This record gives sequence, C-alpha cells and structure tokens, in this order.
Amino acid sequence: MALIDLKNVSKKFSLDTAEVIAVQEVSLSVNQGEFVAIMGPSGSGKSTLMNIIGLLDHPTSGEYTLDGRSVSTSMGDRAQARLRSEFIGFIFQTFNLLPNLDVLANVELPATYMLSGNLSAKKRATELLNTVGLDHRLHHRPNQLSGGERQRVAIARALMNQPSIILADEPTGNLDSKSGDEIIGILQDLNKKGTTLLLVTHNDDLAKKAGKIIRMKDGRIV
Repeated sequence: MALIDLKNVSKKFSLDTAEVIAVQEVSLSVNQGEFVAIMGPSGSGKSTLMNIIGLLDHPTSGEYTLDGRSVSTSMGDRAQARLRSEFIGFIFQTFNLLPNLDVLANVELPATYMLSGNLSAKKRATELLNTVGLDHRLHHRPNQLSGGERQRVAIARALMNQPSIILADEPTGNLDSKSGDEIIGILQDLNKKGTTLLLVTHNDDLAKKAGKIIRMKDGRIV
C-alpha cells in the first residue's frame, strides 16, 4: 500500500471572473522511503500539489489517501491538522522561522500538540539541533544566523514530531552553492534512514539525487 496515493486530483481557483485550474487530474503514488523530486516551470502546479499532499489545501475533486486514510473535504480542519502533525514535516525556501523566538524555541514549536511536557520537547529539539550541527546556536535569533544555518534550523523543526514524510519546497533556493550542498547532504541522509522525501526544485543537481522525478506542466504530470 502506498504511503501517499492521489487519484485524479484537481484544484481550481476562482480569480475575479475567471477560473484557474492549478492542478489537473493528477494521479501519483509514493511509497514509504522514496525520494521524489517535483520539477516544472513557474505556474505549473508544483507548489499547489505539494500543499494538497501536505494537507495545507483541499483538492477540488479526486481522491487522496494518506497512509491508508481517506483525506477529503469531509475531514474537519482539526482532524487534518492532527494528521499533518503526525505524518508530515515541512521545509520552506524562505525558512519561515519566527524572528522573535530563538533557535531552540523555533524547533520546539511543532511539539505543542504532540509531546507532553516542555522538558521532553526541549530535550528533543536540542538533540535535533546537535544533529544538524547547531548545538552552539541554541539561543541565537534567526537574524543572527546565515541562510544555511536557518535552513538547518528549519530541517530540525521539520523533524521535531518524527514525521514519516518531509515536504521541501525549494529547500536550496535561497542558499549559496556550498550551503545548498550541505542541505542536500542532510536530506539524503534522512532519506537513507527511511524518511519519505518529496521536494519541489528547479535545481537539476538536487533532482538527480532523487529516485524518481515528476515533471509538471500546466497543472498536469507530463
């Protein structure tokens, strides 16, 4: 059974008087432990598809099954949020760190509803930051870090709830080549340890590391 299974999924948006079809009749299966890169030009539907897979957006039509559970518009927002926290970690191109919190507090955030007790969350966050080589930066604010360091914090945060799936949207897009290579290495190590990895990228070198490349155009897989 596939971990992620989409069948004929579409997403439509209303824009003024026009209707925009961002994703059209997409069918896709991803097994546990796969590394999948999603590529395509801007406006091809990559990020919309990623948001649907990540339960950040609802498909207009089609079926989505996550770990054998049917995910549809009939599933309430709270149930989707719980499922998202249980299964999925996110890494964004712009890092999405809270500037008023230090590194340790940023990494602890996803544990708000998943781990009981602040001490257990703090211990796991510290261990994760040590794993990505930032144990010496625990109490720095995001604006005191380099781009590569901020993306490492974002990776640690994504791993906080031990998700089965990591979704990364242009994870090296704002980084120099050296920092980008370091982030690629970390993501590869996660995948080798069994984490299912889906990423949106324009980076051919990064896509070549994946076991499967999905190419999109005009909302469709081509």
